[in-house]
Amino acid sequence: MGALREFVADLLDGEGAVVEPVEPDGLDVLAPEALRTALGWPELARLGFGAQLPPDAMPIGLEGDWLERFGALLGDRGRLAERQLVLPAAAAAPSDPERRLEAALDLSNAIWRLRGSAAGWTRCLLLAFRYTATSDERREGLVWLGLNAGTGAVLDYGLVGRLRRALADDPEWHLPNAAVRAEAGRPTDMQVVVGRIRDAVEDLVRSDLEPFLSAMRRRLDRDSARVHAYHNDLRCGVLTKLAGLRSAAGGKISEKTEADSRRESMRVAAIEREYAAKLDDLRHNYSLRVKVDWMQGLILYAPVHRYELLIRRRKGERIVTIDWHPAARTMELPLCEWGSGLERTRLVCDERLHLTDPGGQAPCPSCGKPWCRACRGPFCPRCKRRQSISTPSGRVGDRREFIEKSQ
Repeated sequence: MGALREFVADLLDGEGAVVEPVEPDGLDVLAPEALRTALGWPELARLGFGAQLPPDAMPIGLEGDWLERFGALLGDRGRLAERQLVLPAAAAAPSDPERRLEAALDLSNAIWRLRGSAAGWTRCLLLAFRYTATSDERREGLVWLGLNAGTGAVLDYGLVGRLRRALADDPEWHLPNAAVRAEAGRPTDMQVVVGRIRDAVEDLVRSDLEPFLSAMRRRLDRDSARVHAYHNDLRCGVLTKLAGLRSAAGGKISEKTEADSRRESMRVAAIEREYAAKLDDLRHNYSLRVKVDWMQGLILYAPVHRYELLIRRRKGERIVTIDWHPAARTMELPLCEWGSGLERTRLVCDERLHLTDPGGQAPCPSCGKPWCRACRGPFCPRCKRRQSISTPSGRVGDRREFIEKSQ
């Protein structure tokens, strides 16, 4: 809890409180009136952050509503900031750039040639998103994603993590100077940012939720199997009794036998209705709702080695740029103009040479015509039907098929 204690201490100090560390892992806080009103504390409060608390300490942790209370104090402060990444020493360019480019770029239907390279600066937008997944249980998490405004490329989770670690290793906050700002280029339009990262954020959240989804599927399988076994035993017992009544009557069916048969048939129908209601309850309890909110952003001015590539597809040519980041010693993935951009494979379209994920030029599921979604959007140019977005198998929101099969 050391990081949480330091955060709370800095926050309260900025709000005008007098903060004094106490052991083990606690804080004594003399709070001003406004802070006492906002947090509901007495004038002198003792806070505890670890498993072992100081005497008479109020436990503070990630559980409960403490983060929401501290977030209300911050408001919109600190949600967006600028910083220049300063390396401890000058970093040389890779000795074999083509090998690194081949590892980062996979053009399935085009070729590329390295035209040139130069050292410079770029503007990266690092964004943190908080997601909340609610089903029979609740899961919260934080994912980071980046966008290189200079090349238009989406920065994957690993590269963003390396850049953040490089920032953490430098305790001094460097503001970008005028020369670096000018070399990094113009700021990116936020609408462009939203369009580029929407699919990538969804993929990252889905990947981060996979252990949670796997556990939820196991619970759903267990509960649906238990409900099926219980109602199947009831139904089989009633059907066995009903068959016995009919066999005992032989060819002659008395009024009593007919009444008993109707009663048992009504029991079968009641069991089936109850089973259907239990399945509906399972669908409701295990339905998944995911909410994603932008929490924080950092405009990072980072040194890079920029490589200029000539992309050739049939008779068309296009120039794209890819950056190598000395702070992370990593080549970023290439520009992607349709799709998440988190994989290295790209297809180049024939019309405008857009670089897309493979799904961006897939054939129409209705008429079979392939087309570039970056050029023409989601509607097939031949049959005018909108492309249906296929979801990964096993998505919890679509469990009806499994449950109905268990019947």
